[in-house]
Amino acid sequence: MQRNRFLGDLLSHLFDRHNPERSKDDTRDIYNLCRALMSAEGEVSGYRLATTVLARYSALTDDEKLAFFQFLNSEMEFDAARLAELAADYAFAPTDSLYQELTQTAEPRRQELLRRLNQPMGATANIVAMRVDLLRLSRDHPDLKRTDSDMVHLLRSWFNRGFLVLKQISWDTPARILDKIVAYEAVHQINDWDDLRRRLYPPDRRCFAFFHPSMPDEPLIFVEVALTTDVPGSVDLLLSEGRTPISAEDARVAVFYSISNCQKGLTGISFGNLLIKQVVAELSLEIAGLEKFVTLSPIPGLTTWLRAQGDDQTARAILDGHAPPEDLCAKAASYLLEAERADGQPLDPVARFHLGNGAEVHALHANADSSANGQAQSAGAMVNYLYDLSDTEQNHESFALHGKIAASRTVRALASAATPTKPKEPVT
Repeated sequence: MQRNRFLGDLLSHLFDRHNPERSKDDTRDIYNLCRALMSAEGEVSGYRLATTVLARYSALTDDEKLAFFQFLNSEMEFDAARLAELAADYAFAPTDSLYQELTQTAEPRRQELLRRLNQPMGATANIVAMRVDLLRLSRDHPDLKRTDSDMVHLLRSWFNRGFLVLKQISWDTPARILDKIVAYEAVHQINDWDDLRRRLYPPDRRCFAFFHPSMPDEPLIFVEVALTTDVPGSVDLLLSEGRTPISAEDARVAVFYSISNCQKGLTGISFGNLLIKQVVAELSLEIAGLEKFVTLSPIPGLTTWLRAQGDDQTARAILDGHAPPEDLCAKAASYLLEAERADGQPLDPVARFHLGNGAEVHALHANADSSANGQAQSAGAMVNYLYDLSDTEQNHESFALHGKIAASRTVRALASAATPTKPKEPVT
Protein backbone atom coordinates (compact mmCIF):
# COMPACT_ATOMS: atom_id res chain seq x y z
CA MET A 1 0.00 0.00 0.00
CA GLN A 2 2.69 2.49 1.01
CA ARG A 3 4.87 1.38 -1.92
CA ASN A 4 2.03 2.03 -4.37
CA ARG A 5 1.28 5.41 -2.79
CA PHE A 6 4.94 6.40 -3.07
CA LEU A 7 5.08 5.36 -6.73
CA GLY A 8 1.87 7.25 -7.46
CA ASP A 9 3.18 10.42 -5.81
CA LEU A 10 6.47 10.15 -7.71
CA LEU A 11 4.77 9.66 -11.08
CA SER A 12 2.32 12.45 -10.27
CA HIS A 13 5.17 14.84 -9.50
CA LEU A 14 7.07 13.94 -12.67
CA PHE A 15 3.96 14.15 -14.84
CA ASP A 16 2.78 17.47 -13.46
CA ARG A 17 6.26 19.01 -13.50
CA HIS A 18 6.38 18.66 -17.28
CA ASN A 19 2.92 20.13 -17.76
CA PRO A 20 3.03 23.56 -16.11
CA GLU A 21 0.39 24.97 -18.43
CA ARG A 22 -2.25 22.41 -17.48
CA SER A 23 -3.21 24.33 -14.32
CA LYS A 24 -4.14 27.34 -16.46
CA ASP A 25 -6.49 25.20 -18.55
CA ASP A 26 -8.45 23.86 -15.57
CA THR A 27 -11.66 25.91 -15.44
CA ARG A 28 -13.07 24.38 -12.25
CA ASP A 29 -13.62 26.70 -9.29
CA ILE A 30 -11.49 26.42 -6.16
CA TYR A 31 -14.06 24.29 -4.35
CA ASN A 32 -14.25 21.64 -7.06
CA LEU A 33 -10.47 21.68 -7.32
CA CYS A 34 -10.28 20.91 -3.59
CA ARG A 35 -12.79 18.11 -3.97
CA ALA A 36 -10.73 16.70 -6.83
CA LEU A 37 -7.56 16.93 -4.75
CA MET A 38 -9.26 14.86 -2.03
CA SER A 39 -10.47 12.26 -4.53
CA ALA A 40 -8.73 9.54 -6.54
CA GLU A 41 -7.78 12.26 -9.03
CA GLY A 42 -5.69 13.82 -6.28
CA GLU A 43 -3.72 10.58 -5.92
CA VAL A 44 -2.62 10.86 -9.56
CA SER A 45 -2.45 14.62 -10.16
CA GLY A 46 -2.02 15.95 -6.65
CA TYR A 47 0.98 18.17 -7.41
CA ARG A 48 -0.80 19.96 -10.25
CA LEU A 49 -4.09 20.29 -8.40
CA ALA A 50 -2.40 21.67 -5.28
CA THR A 51 -0.46 24.19 -7.37
CA THR A 52 -3.67 25.30 -9.04
CA VAL A 53 -5.59 25.63 -5.75
CA LEU A 54 -2.84 27.74 -4.18
CA ALA A 55 -2.63 29.95 -7.27
CA ARG A 56 -6.41 30.44 -7.29
CA TYR A 57 -6.42 31.22 -3.57
CA SER A 58 -3.79 33.94 -3.95
CA ALA A 59 -6.06 35.76 -6.43
CA LEU A 60 -9.17 35.74 -4.19
CA THR A 61 -10.68 38.86 -2.67
CA ASP A 62 -11.26 39.04 1.08
CA ASP A 63 -14.91 38.07 0.67
CA GLU A 64 -13.91 35.10 -1.49
CA LYS A 65 -11.25 34.04 1.03
CA LEU A 66 -13.89 34.15 3.76
CA ALA A 67 -16.15 31.93 1.65
CA PHE A 68 -13.24 29.53 1.09
CA PHE A 69 -12.55 29.23 4.84
CA GLN A 70 -16.28 28.70 5.47
CA PHE A 71 -16.13 25.90 2.90
CA LEU A 72 -13.26 24.31 4.85
CA ASN A 73 -15.19 24.84 8.08
CA SER A 74 -18.37 23.11 6.91
CA GLU A 75 -17.80 20.74 4.00
CA MET A 76 -14.37 19.59 5.19
CA GLU A 77 -15.63 18.83 8.73
CA PHE A 78 -15.73 15.32 10.21
CA ASP A 79 -18.97 13.33 10.39
CA ALA A 80 -19.98 13.77 14.05
CA ALA A 81 -22.81 11.22 13.91
CA ARG A 82 -20.59 8.55 12.37
CA LEU A 83 -17.84 9.37 14.88
CA ALA A 84 -20.23 8.89 17.80
CA GLU A 85 -21.37 5.56 16.36
CA LEU A 86 -17.81 4.33 15.90
CA ALA A 87 -16.81 5.48 19.40
CA ALA A 88 -19.69 3.48 20.90
CA ASP A 89 -18.75 0.40 18.84
CA TYR A 90 -15.09 0.73 19.83
CA ALA A 91 -15.97 1.05 23.52
CA PHE A 92 -17.86 -2.23 23.23
CA ALA A 93 -15.29 -4.07 21.05
CA PRO A 94 -11.93 -2.28 20.67
CA THR A 95 -10.67 -4.04 17.57
CA ASP A 96 -7.79 -2.82 15.41
CA SER A 97 -10.02 -2.26 12.38
CA LEU A 98 -12.45 -0.16 14.42
CA TYR A 99 -9.55 1.82 15.85
CA GLN A 100 -8.27 2.62 12.38
CA GLU A 101 -11.69 3.71 11.17
CA LEU A 102 -12.33 5.71 14.34
CA THR A 103 -9.08 7.69 14.10
CA GLN A 104 -9.61 8.38 10.39
CA THR A 105 -13.17 9.57 10.99
CA ALA A 106 -12.12 11.75 13.94
CA GLU A 107 -9.73 13.78 11.78
CA PRO A 108 -11.44 16.65 9.91
CA ARG A 109 -11.00 16.26 6.15
CA ARG A 110 -9.50 19.76 5.94
CA GLN A 111 -6.37 18.45 7.66
CA GLU A 112 -5.78 15.99 4.83
CA LEU A 113 -6.61 18.71 2.32
CA LEU A 114 -3.94 20.97 3.82
CA ARG A 115 -1.42 18.10 3.72
CA ARG A 116 -2.13 17.59 0.03
CA LEU A 117 -1.90 21.31 -0.63
CA ASN A 118 1.59 21.20 0.86
CA GLN A 119 3.01 19.12 -2.02
CA PRO A 120 4.44 21.80 -4.39
CA MET A 121 7.73 23.54 -3.71
CA GLY A 122 7.08 26.68 -1.68
CA ALA A 123 3.62 25.52 -0.61
CA THR A 124 4.48 25.65 3.10
CA ALA A 125 5.09 29.39 2.89
CA ASN A 126 1.79 29.77 1.03
CA ILE A 127 -0.09 27.94 3.78
CA VAL A 128 1.61 30.07 6.46
CA ALA A 129 0.46 33.16 4.53
CA MET A 130 -3.02 31.64 4.24
CA ARG A 131 -3.20 31.45 8.02
CA VAL A 132 -2.48 35.18 8.26
CA ASP A 133 -5.74 35.72 6.33
CA LEU A 134 -7.55 33.19 8.51
CA LEU A 135 -6.45 34.90 11.73
CA ARG A 136 -7.61 38.26 10.42
CA LEU A 137 -10.99 37.03 9.18
CA SER A 138 -11.72 34.85 12.22
CA ARG A 139 -11.78 37.94 14.46
CA ASP A 140 -15.25 38.69 13.05
CA HIS A 141 -16.13 35.04 12.40
CA PRO A 142 -15.22 33.07 15.56
CA ASP A 143 -16.71 29.86 14.12
CA LEU A 144 -13.61 29.68 11.88
CA LYS A 145 -11.43 29.02 14.92
CA ARG A 146 -11.88 25.28 14.60
CA THR A 147 -10.36 25.47 11.11
CA ASP A 148 -7.56 27.55 12.62
CA SER A 149 -7.03 24.87 15.28
CA ASP A 150 -6.54 22.26 12.57
CA MET A 151 -4.10 24.50 10.72
CA VAL A 152 -2.11 25.09 13.92
CA HIS A 153 -2.05 21.34 14.57
CA LEU A 154 -0.39 20.74 11.20
CA LEU A 155 1.96 23.72 11.37
CA ARG A 156 3.22 22.58 14.78
CA SER A 157 4.16 19.22 13.31
CA TRP A 158 5.73 20.78 10.21
CA PHE A 159 7.71 23.30 12.29
CA ASN A 160 8.81 21.09 15.16
CA ARG A 161 12.32 21.33 16.56
CA GLY A 162 13.63 18.50 14.41
CA PHE A 163 13.16 20.61 11.27
CA LEU A 164 14.46 23.95 12.59
CA VAL A 165 17.94 25.13 11.64
CA LEU A 166 19.83 27.64 13.80
CA LYS A 167 21.98 30.08 11.84
CA GLN A 168 24.09 33.00 12.99
CA ILE A 169 23.21 36.25 11.22
CA SER A 170 26.29 38.33 10.52
CA TRP A 171 27.29 41.27 8.37
CA ASP A 172 28.27 38.70 5.71
CA THR A 173 24.77 37.16 5.59
CA PRO A 174 23.06 37.63 2.18
CA ALA A 175 21.36 41.00 1.82
CA ARG A 176 17.95 39.42 1.10
CA ILE A 177 17.95 37.99 4.63
CA LEU A 178 19.42 41.13 6.25
CA ASP A 179 16.59 43.12 4.68
CA LYS A 180 14.11 40.86 6.46
CA ILE A 181 15.90 41.22 9.80
CA VAL A 182 15.46 44.99 9.45
CA ALA A 183 11.80 44.61 8.48
CA TYR A 184 10.90 42.07 11.19
CA GLU A 185 12.68 43.75 14.15
CA ALA A 186 9.77 44.24 16.55
CA VAL A 187 11.38 45.48 19.77
CA HIS A 188 14.03 48.08 18.94
CA GLN A 189 13.59 49.48 15.45
CA ILE A 190 16.59 49.26 13.11
CA ASN A 191 16.77 52.67 11.48
CA ASP A 192 19.16 52.06 8.59
CA TRP A 193 22.04 49.89 7.37
CA ASP A 194 24.50 51.70 9.67
CA ASP A 195 22.30 50.82 12.63
CA LEU A 196 22.13 47.20 11.46
CA ARG A 197 25.92 47.10 11.08
CA ARG A 198 26.36 48.26 14.70
CA ARG A 199 24.23 45.29 15.80
CA LEU A 200 26.00 42.65 13.71
CA TYR A 201 29.59 43.62 12.95
CA PRO A 202 31.35 44.46 16.29
CA PRO A 203 33.05 41.56 18.12
CA ASP A 204 30.67 41.91 21.09
CA ARG A 205 27.47 41.51 19.09
CA ARG A 206 25.66 38.38 17.89
CA CYS A 207 22.39 37.55 16.15
CA PHE A 208 20.86 34.10 15.72
CA ALA A 209 17.77 32.97 13.83
CA PHE A 210 15.76 29.82 13.28
CA PHE A 211 15.01 28.80 9.69
CA HIS A 212 12.93 26.01 8.18
CA PRO A 213 14.16 24.02 5.13
CA SER A 214 10.95 24.77 3.22
CA MET A 215 11.41 28.54 3.81
CA PRO A 216 15.20 28.98 3.61
CA ASP A 217 15.12 32.75 3.05
CA GLU A 218 12.53 33.50 5.73
CA PRO A 219 13.66 33.74 9.37
CA LEU A 220 11.04 32.37 11.75
CA ILE A 221 12.36 34.10 14.87
CA PHE A 222 15.64 35.83 15.72
CA VAL A 223 17.40 37.07 18.82
CA GLU A 224 19.93 39.89 19.08
CA VAL A 225 22.67 39.43 21.69
CA ALA A 226 25.09 41.89 23.30
CA LEU A 227 28.22 40.63 25.05
CA THR A 228 29.03 42.81 28.08
CA THR A 229 31.13 42.84 31.24
CA ASP A 230 28.15 43.57 33.55
CA VAL A 231 24.38 43.16 33.57
CA PRO A 232 23.13 46.23 31.65
CA GLY A 233 20.41 48.59 32.81
CA SER A 234 19.84 50.72 29.72
CA VAL A 235 19.12 49.83 26.12
CA ASP A 236 20.07 53.39 25.21
CA LEU A 237 23.64 52.70 26.32
CA LEU A 238 23.62 49.20 24.87
CA LEU A 239 22.75 50.51 21.40
CA SER A 240 24.63 53.82 21.64
CA GLU A 241 26.48 54.86 18.48
CA GLY A 242 29.43 56.11 20.54
CA ARG A 243 29.99 53.04 22.70
CA THR A 244 33.35 51.27 22.71
CA PRO A 245 33.12 47.57 21.73
CA ILE A 246 34.86 44.95 23.85
CA SER A 247 36.44 41.70 22.73
CA ALA A 248 34.35 38.56 23.10
CA GLU A 249 37.00 37.11 25.41
CA ASP A 250 36.41 39.94 27.92
CA ALA A 251 32.64 39.36 28.09
CA ARG A 252 31.11 37.93 31.24
CA VAL A 253 27.41 38.48 30.40
CA ALA A 254 25.36 37.59 27.33
CA VAL A 255 22.35 39.90 27.00
CA PHE A 256 19.31 38.95 24.92
CA TYR A 257 17.99 42.42 24.21
CA SER A 258 15.58 41.76 21.34
CA ILE A 259 13.57 38.68 20.34
CA SER A 260 11.38 39.07 17.25
CA ASN A 261 8.87 36.61 15.82
CA CYS A 262 8.83 37.03 12.06
CA GLN A 263 5.87 35.03 10.72
CA LYS A 264 2.36 36.12 11.73
CA GLY A 265 1.05 32.92 10.21
CA LEU A 266 2.92 30.96 12.91
CA THR A 267 1.31 32.85 15.79
CA GLY A 268 0.77 30.46 18.69
CA ILE A 269 3.62 28.18 17.65
CA SER A 270 6.41 28.99 20.07
CA PHE A 271 10.07 28.95 19.06
CA GLY A 272 11.45 31.39 21.62
CA ASN A 273 12.19 28.89 24.37
CA LEU A 274 14.08 26.60 21.98
CA LEU A 275 15.94 29.53 20.46
CA ILE A 276 17.17 30.94 23.77
CA LYS A 277 18.30 27.55 25.06
CA GLN A 278 20.18 26.71 21.89
CA VAL A 279 21.82 30.14 21.70
CA VAL A 280 22.94 29.76 25.34
CA ALA A 281 24.52 26.43 24.39
CA GLU A 282 26.21 27.92 21.30
CA LEU A 283 27.62 30.92 23.17
CA SER A 284 28.80 28.78 26.09
CA LEU A 285 30.86 26.70 23.69
CA GLU A 286 32.22 29.74 21.85
CA ILE A 287 33.04 32.01 24.82
CA ALA A 288 34.37 30.25 27.90
CA GLY A 289 34.25 33.32 30.15
CA LEU A 290 30.48 33.86 30.08
CA GLU A 291 28.99 33.72 33.57
CA LYS A 292 25.43 35.06 33.15
CA PHE A 293 22.71 34.97 30.54
CA VAL A 294 20.12 37.72 30.95
CA THR A 295 17.61 39.67 28.94
CA LEU A 296 17.06 43.40 28.81
CA SER A 297 13.35 43.34 28.21
CA PRO A 298 10.52 45.84 27.75
CA ILE A 299 7.54 45.95 30.13
CA PRO A 300 4.81 46.56 27.54
CA GLY A 301 1.73 46.67 29.78
CA LEU A 302 3.07 48.79 32.64
CA THR A 303 1.60 52.20 31.81
CA THR A 304 -1.79 50.68 30.92
CA TRP A 305 -1.82 48.98 34.33
CA LEU A 306 -0.77 52.22 36.07
CA ARG A 307 -3.70 54.07 34.47
CA ALA A 308 -6.04 51.47 35.95
CA GLN A 309 -4.83 52.11 39.52
CA GLY A 310 -7.45 54.77 40.21
CA ASP A 311 -6.38 57.43 42.69
CA ASP A 312 -2.92 55.92 43.35
CA GLN A 313 -0.75 59.03 43.68
CA THR A 314 2.51 57.24 42.84
CA ALA A 315 1.00 55.81 39.66
CA ARG A 316 -0.22 59.26 38.61
CA ALA A 317 3.19 60.78 39.32
CA ILE A 318 4.88 58.14 37.15
CA LEU A 319 2.47 58.77 34.29
CA ASP A 320 3.04 62.54 34.62
CA GLY A 321 6.80 62.03 34.56
CA HIS A 322 7.34 63.43 38.08
CA ALA A 323 8.13 60.26 40.06
CA PRO A 324 11.66 59.40 41.25
CA PRO A 325 13.31 56.32 39.68
CA GLU A 326 12.87 54.20 42.81
CA ASP A 327 9.09 54.66 42.71
CA LEU A 328 8.96 53.61 39.06
CA CYS A 329 11.01 50.47 39.79
CA ALA A 330 8.84 49.62 42.80
CA LYS A 331 5.63 49.91 40.79
CA ALA A 332 7.16 47.90 37.95
CA ALA A 333 8.10 45.14 40.41
CA SER A 334 4.58 45.11 41.81
CA TYR A 335 3.16 44.90 38.30
CA LEU A 336 5.40 42.01 37.24
CA LEU A 337 4.93 39.95 40.42
CA GLU A 338 1.33 40.70 41.35
CA ALA A 339 -0.75 41.85 38.34
CA GLU A 340 -2.69 38.90 36.93
CA ARG A 341 -5.10 38.04 34.16
CA ALA A 342 -8.40 36.32 34.90
CA ASP A 343 -6.71 32.92 34.47
CA GLY A 344 -4.08 33.72 37.10
CA GLN A 345 -1.25 34.19 34.59
CA PRO A 346 0.93 37.34 34.80
CA LEU A 347 -0.64 40.28 33.05
CA ASP A 348 2.55 41.20 31.21
CA PRO A 349 3.04 39.16 27.98
CA VAL A 350 6.86 39.35 28.02
CA ALA A 351 6.86 38.18 31.65
CA ARG A 352 4.65 35.22 30.74
CA PHE A 353 7.08 34.22 28.01
CA HIS A 354 10.29 34.38 30.08
CA LEU A 355 8.80 33.01 33.30
CA GLY A 356 7.31 30.14 31.31
CA ASN A 357 10.83 29.43 30.05
CA GLY A 358 12.13 29.17 33.62
CA ALA A 359 13.75 32.60 33.92
CA GLU A 360 13.86 34.76 37.06
CA VAL A 361 12.81 38.41 37.38
CA HIS A 362 16.29 39.64 38.21
CA ALA A 363 16.52 43.46 38.24
CA LEU A 364 14.55 46.57 37.29
CA HIS A 365 15.82 49.80 35.78
CA ALA A 366 14.30 53.25 35.38
CA ASN A 367 15.38 55.58 32.55
CA ALA A 368 16.39 52.54 30.52
CA ASP A 369 14.55 53.21 27.25
CA SER A 370 14.12 56.80 26.05
CA SER A 371 12.43 55.84 22.76
CA ALA A 372 8.86 56.95 22.14
CA ASN A 373 7.68 53.36 22.38
CA GLY A 374 9.61 52.74 25.60
CA GLN A 375 8.13 55.83 27.22
CA ALA A 376 4.62 54.99 26.05
CA GLN A 377 4.55 51.40 27.26
CA SER A 378 6.60 51.52 30.46
CA ALA A 379 7.62 55.12 31.20
CA GLY A 380 11.15 54.09 30.17
CA ALA A 381 11.51 51.17 32.63
CA MET A 382 13.04 47.84 31.61
CA VAL A 383 13.69 44.51 33.31
CA ASN A 384 16.41 41.85 33.32
CA TYR A 385 15.24 38.23 33.29
CA LEU A 386 18.00 35.86 34.40
CA TYR A 387 18.48 32.47 32.73
CA ASP A 388 20.41 30.42 35.27
CA LEU A 389 20.64 27.01 33.65
CA SER A 390 20.86 25.29 37.03
CA ASP A 391 17.46 26.72 38.01
CA THR A 392 15.43 27.07 34.80
CA GLU A 393 13.83 23.62 34.94
CA GLN A 394 12.71 24.00 38.55
CA ASN A 395 11.53 27.58 37.93
CA HIS A 396 9.54 26.41 34.92
CA GLU A 397 7.84 23.62 36.87
CA SER A 398 7.00 25.91 39.79
CA PHE A 399 5.52 28.49 37.44
CA ALA A 400 3.64 26.01 35.24
CA LEU A 401 2.23 23.88 38.06
CA HIS A 402 1.77 26.38 40.88
CA GLY A 403 1.95 29.83 39.30
CA LYS A 404 5.01 30.67 41.41
CA ILE A 405 7.14 33.49 39.99
CA ALA A 406 10.92 33.24 40.44
CA ALA A 407 12.32 36.64 41.44
CA SER A 408 15.43 37.99 43.10
CA ARG A 409 15.30 39.33 46.67
CA THR A 410 15.86 42.85 45.35
CA VAL A 411 12.81 42.68 43.08
CA ARG A 412 10.64 41.18 45.83
CA ALA A 413 11.71 43.95 48.20
CA LEU A 414 10.77 46.55 45.57
CA ALA A 415 7.33 44.98 45.10
CA SER A 416 6.75 44.99 48.88
CA ALA A 417 7.71 48.66 49.04
CA ALA A 418 5.15 49.47 46.35
CA THR A 419 2.31 47.84 48.31
CA PRO A 420 1.24 49.95 51.27
CA THR A 421 0.61 48.07 54.50
CA LYS A 422 -3.09 47.97 55.30
CA PRO A 423 -3.75 49.99 58.49
CA LYS A 424 -4.83 47.94 61.47
CA GLU A 425 -8.42 48.15 62.67
CA PRO A 426 -8.70 50.31 65.79
CA VAL A 427 -9.09 48.33 69.00
CA THR A 428 -12.48 48.79 70.59
